[in-house]
Amino acid sequence: MTLSLRMRTMSLSRALRVLFLAVLLPAALPAQETDSAAMQRAYDQRRAELLKDLQDTQDSLGAVRAERVRLEARIDNVLAQSTVERAEGLLLSGDLNALLQLDAILSQAQANMSSQRDRMISLGDAVKKRSGAVLVVFFRADSAPANTVTEAQLQVDDQAAGSHAYSVQGGLALQHGAVDELYRGEVLPTVHTVTVTAKYGGQPLTGALNVQATANLVTYVQFSVKDGQVAASTWTSQGTTP
Repeated sequence: MTLSLRMRTMSLSRALRVLFLAVLLPAALPAQETDSAAMQRAYDQRRAELLKDLQDTQDSLGAVRAERVRLEARIDNVLAQSTVERAEGLLLSGDLNALLQLDAILSQAQANMSSQRDRMISLGDAVKKRSGAVLVVFFRADSAPANTVTEAQLQVDDQAAGSHAYSVQGGLALQHGAVDELYRGEVLPTVHTVTVTAKYGGQPLTGALNVQATANLVTYVQFSVKDGQVAASTWTSQGTTP
């Protein structure tokens, strides 16, 4: 009897433990899920705060750079005015030493202009990189007879941007569907005039297109030689491939 009672007691104890776990586990799982959701919300909130701080810092840096450019421009204007006045005074003098000083002033003015031009180029490059606008220009001639297209010249905003000459093998590749990339570069997010002049059978064929480059997008322009003309098409993509 004692052994039987003990076995019944052990069985009842095991049953109670199983029942206890069955009640506890469903309550514990939602608690774990709640903790995970709370951690995710905290992470998302902190990430948003850091991204906002980063954007604010970039905006502040851009404003400081712009103010610096304005101050440098004002200083250059004052120096230029002073240089003009000094040069006018020296021109009124017939002294040889005055002429030598005038030559030195002109040399310094030229150096200042070169320095200012370099600063503006650097500023323009920084603006282009920050905008994230990229322009890509393709050229194809698979509809043209073999070896009739021997050259393609590219201009972007009336500035030479590339020139490709095609050998016999290159001409055959174009005829069989090859696409030549004439240009890829960062540009300002504005309207750009893209012009291609292809030498077709010894004669120039020109095609042009005004295309809007958009910030943080890649703008593709494709020129195709077809029926004695240069046709153009365009599309955009968020990636680096068409």
